[in-house]
Amino acid sequence: MVKAWYMDTETSDQRLEHHKNPPEFISLEELYKKTGVEYFSLNVDTYTTDGVLDKIKKDRGYTYEDQIVCSKECLPNYEEKIKSFYMEHLHTDEEIRFVLDGSGYFDVRDGSDLWIRIAVAAGDMIVIPSGIYHRFTLDTNNYIKAKRFFIGEPVWLAYNRPAEREPCRARYLRALRQGFAAPS
Repeated sequence: MVKAWYMDTETSDQRLEHHKNPPEFISLEELYKKTGVEYFSLNVDTYTTDGVLDKIKKDRGYTYEDQIVCSKECLPNYEEKIKSFYMEHLHTDEEIRFVLDGSGYFDVRDGSDLWIRIAVAAGDMIVIPSGIYHRFTLDTNNYIKAKRFFIGEPVWLAYNRPAEREPCRARYLRALRQGFAAPS
């Protein structure tokens, strides 16, 4: 089950938990209200046959998917890639990840521009809204295998901060001010 908490200031090792002491954990409901990030729990042993993922894909219009493995053995230019994933950025489309194996961290900014760290592991699926500043890193296990989903053709562009002129950023900030509707 996913955990989320407010982070301390930056540390030299992005792969450590580094949360406030004592940790300020937040619930999935709070995470959604503060960021618009949605969470689904799926069974990695039955997702191909139980229909749960198929229903999510149909309801949300995901028509393209692929799989990524991040590890020293599988990812060319591993250290450079991990550093690029950790650069604060946004996308013009949602970022959807379903973790099949391994673990890692997604960091997202709340409405006060504070970092919330989301620890994901096998069975966790998160949807990061278009226009939110975020980043990704592995944890100290240095391994994750995940499915990625897209509506239509995949969009791989990341816009590093500052990207305030991107229309998706304005839409995200408007949704944040208005409050996020109940997740679908």
